[in-house]
Amino acid sequence: MPRPSTAPRRRSYDQYCASARALDAVGDRWTLLIVRELLAGPRRYTDLHADLPGVSTDMLATRLKDMERDGLATRRRLPPPASAYAYELTERGAALLPVLRALAAWGASALDGPRPVDAVRAHWFAIPLLTALEATTGRTGPAGCVEVRLDEGVFHLRTGGGGQAAGYGDGPAPAAPDAALAMDTATCTAVARGELTPAAAIAAGRLTVSGDGPYAAALRAAAAEAGDLVTS
Repeated sequence: MPRPSTAPRRRSYDQYCASARALDAVGDRWTLLIVRELLAGPRRYTDLHADLPGVSTDMLATRLKDMERDGLATRRRLPPPASAYAYELTERGAALLPVLRALAAWGASALDGPRPVDAVRAHWFAIPLLTALEATTGRTGPAGCVEVRLDEGVFHLRTGGGGQAAGYGDGPAPAAPDAALAMDTATCTAVARGELTPAAAIAAGRLTVSGDGPYAAALRAAAAEAGDLVTS
């Protein structure tokens, strides 16, 4: 007689509905924020814990196991001399980027200033800024790597122009970026909330662009047009 399984029963809404099935996999607290971190690239457990303030070690370990079970993430050993494991998204997990972009667009209006208890990381602005930049240059505009410098740190974006896949990463660009942006957090928040376009921020001198690539040129052209609209 087969022994009963000791594995915990998977939590489910038990509804034959695509939305319910999706929430079975990503509806638990912290899961989508872990996806947000892993969309920036493979991360060690300690790095994930550092950039997810408030999550307990037990909760993080549990969510990562759930994500491995559901085919959203995998774990691999880093090559020598490192002796740790890194977690990374599977293709199915990476396909959640549009979901995070939609959530960021929906929640941007709530960014009315950080509360005293709020943690802030520079790369948390990557998703709304990616959407704002693509709206400025057009989804069919030049693809490029854009490095962004804020008060809290540096991150980089891979814009989705020209049919290229969009994405982002923590830290400086791995190679010379097609454009480098610098602004303060207040300006980036205004862009994320849709109160200020990147072009208008450049025209107003609140966002500086450096670089000679096509993407930098496209941003400067958009800023020049925005400036003309303001003065006309």
